[in-house]
Amino acid sequence: MPPPDAFDPPIGVPQTLQPGVRRVVALNPSPMTYRGTNTYLVGHTDIAVIDPGPNAPAHLDAICDALTPGQRISHIIVTHAHLDHAPLARPLQDRCGAPILAFGPAHAGRSEVMQRLVAGGLVASGEGVDTQFTPDHTCADGDIIQGPDWRLQVLHTPGHMGNHICLGWNDICFTADHVMGWASSLVSPPDGDLTDFMASCRRLQNHSWRRFYPGHGDVIEDPHGRLEWLISHRLARETAILDALAVGPSDAQTLAQTIYRDTPASLIPAATRNVFAQLIDLVGKNKISPAASLAVDTVFYRR
Repeated sequence: MPPPDAFDPPIGVPQTLQPGVRRVVALNPSPMTYRGTNTYLVGHTDIAVIDPGPNAPAHLDAICDALTPGQRISHIIVTHAHLDHAPLARPLQDRCGAPILAFGPAHAGRSEVMQRLVAGGLVASGEGVDTQFTPDHTCADGDIIQGPDWRLQVLHTPGHMGNHICLGWNDICFTADHVMGWASSLVSPPDGDLTDFMASCRRLQNHSWRRFYPGHGDVIEDPHGRLEWLISHRLARETAILDALAVGPSDAQTLAQTIYRDTPASLIPAATRNVFAQLIDLVGKNKISPAASLAVDTVFYRR
């Protein structure tokens, strides 16, 4: 991974990444968002805004101020309904009148196992969800969103969140929070599903990408190397969990404290959710068994 200070863009200032692609970083840095949310402006005349970001008036002004004479915002595309990506969509629409497109509302695309967990009482945790988000138009996997000089293919990539999409444009891909260069993606049940996450990673491997534009952090110049790292990273965590359970039964928090030894205490809750996601995946693979109904505090046994 790059050092923490490797990516230090000017906040609120549009930067050209390639012809027809500009990035404006929002002022919402945190341990979960790095320097802030990357908002992308795609096109030369009719502009697609990808991930308008948090509901921050200064970022709204920055997006609108980035337009040059002859440009207009024609599409607002939200990759997923987290609070650092979706809430500014409506205020931006109020300014420009463009339609809002997404895979669906906040809980769209949830896997069956996550739906069962919600029905059993599991509540969301980790990254905040914009529960009020609803697009004007829903986009199915494989749909094409296009303007005069750009053409984006919708790739439904659940895992980080059920309604998460990536957007492919020729040999580049806007990967939002599914693939980032500065950290691995948080997978926090019931909104995140590790089984789906791994399947989405492998799906992205089937394309010949030249570059990834992530939702946080710098451009990824080695897309396939990064995908290989993400997959191997999760498989290594799986091995660590299985090794720990071979010593004796344990729950997600205890496992997180054992495995994430160098993680600050403030991030252990997020690590616990990541471990819980792995445990659910391992149950699905019949490698471990829960002592009771699936929950964050359930004790798990290795088979």
